[in-house]
Amino acid sequence: MPPRFPPGFRFGTSTASYQIEGAVSSDGKGPSIWDTFTAKPGAVVDGSSGAQACDHYHRYAEDVRLMGELGTNGYRFSISWPRIQPSGKGRPSPKGLAFYDRLIDECLEHGVQPMATLYHWDLPQALEDDGGWLNRATIEHFAEYAAIVGDRFGDRVEHWVPINEPNVITIMGYAIGMHAPGRALMFEAMPVAHHLLLAHGRAAIALRESVRGRIPSIGCANNHAPMWPASDDPADVGATKLFDGLWNGLFMEPLLLGRYPEDTLPLVEDAIQDGDMTTIRQPLDFYGVNYYNPMRIGATEDDSELPFEFRPIVGYPMTDFGWPVVPEALREWLVMTRARFRAALPPLMVTESGCAYDIEPDEHGVVDDQARIDYLEGHLEAVAKAIQRGVDVRGYYCWSLMDNFEWAEGYTQRFGLVHVDFETQQRTPKRSFDWYRQFIAAQKQYAE
Repeated sequence: MPPRFPPGFRFGTSTASYQIEGAVSSDGKGPSIWDTFTAKPGAVVDGSSGAQACDHYHRYAEDVRLMGELGTNGYRFSISWPRIQPSGKGRPSPKGLAFYDRLIDECLEHGVQPMATLYHWDLPQALEDDGGWLNRATIEHFAEYAAIVGDRFGDRVEHWVPINEPNVITIMGYAIGMHAPGRALMFEAMPVAHHLLLAHGRAAIALRESVRGRIPSIGCANNHAPMWPASDDPADVGATKLFDGLWNGLFMEPLLLGRYPEDTLPLVEDAIQDGDMTTIRQPLDFYGVNYYNPMRIGATEDDSELPFEFRPIVGYPMTDFGWPVVPEALREWLVMTRARFRAALPPLMVTESGCAYDIEPDEHGVVDDQARIDYLEGHLEAVAKAIQRGVDVRGYYCWSLMDNFEWAEGYTQRFGLVHVDFETQQRTPKRSFDWYRQFIAAQKQYAE
């Protein structure tokens, strides 16, 4: 028997605009930093881009019908900023707004409640040319954009997430340059972290002022991971504490407590202006966690560029991405976070959780991804156990609805419940799709 979830628990899927939409220059859409980044030789492992991706821009109705078949009651998608404002500012594009009107209405017709992410990494290139997230002016442009979409879609969108994974943007995009915009500034990238958190706060204010017809539910979607020291050696424990502050605390404590962790404050304090922390600490209706795996951290030699390094986690199954599958670490993070923040912590949602397995259809057209079924079963059980321990978790959004463009990995990693043939665009639901559908149906029977 599958674990029982509370009535009203939201089972969903997640995607991101640049990873699925394609049509990167259609209907007046402006270029994003990912269009620029993917054009650089060697930036993406297979030399690909999201120019076509899953062609969701033209096939959204088919994809939403799949959600209806799946039985999910939630869909977390992202709005492409350069599709709404091609240069990141100024008058919005009527055709861009119209696309998301159609998508949202299609979701509602199939009983799927939208959760809209305003920024899932595709910054308009024109704003990057002016400094991107290093430029404080980008914050105000983002607030203007938030007001536009809040006014247009707020009557139909249930939940809002201003910014997806600010820690990944800061570290992967600006500190080490593995993601767009490809800057390798190391610790000089830390003002980006503060600006992203401030943009979250300004967007939350703009949404609450612009949404009409309902009170907007506003949360976040931060990437979090339990940090495991490589050993009991004080050096490894200290290195783990430092990286935990950089990856988790730096992006969580400002939202919930209105302050930066003491150990990381020196990295951002020069960027802080009067009133910033109050703006960042806007009331949250839910706290979204994107969880994939724990991290094992060890200390490095004194002459190393960084004071910490990643060590392998052994003894667990691995995804094709090389990530360990550790469901109990998700339960650990949920329980420990509730114990740590208590009344400051709003209800939680798992806004992303998933795994990559490169399994193609067999001769009968069946995608037998048993490993993904095992992953989902284990992680949903971990959430159920956390709820039994008193953690208020209200949703689980599987990453991802369909195989897509996986950023710097191109099309080499498949996270979807639905297989996509990127040449023909044929969609094939995998065995995991059927399993998730049956799991959700069982939960509905429990509720009845």
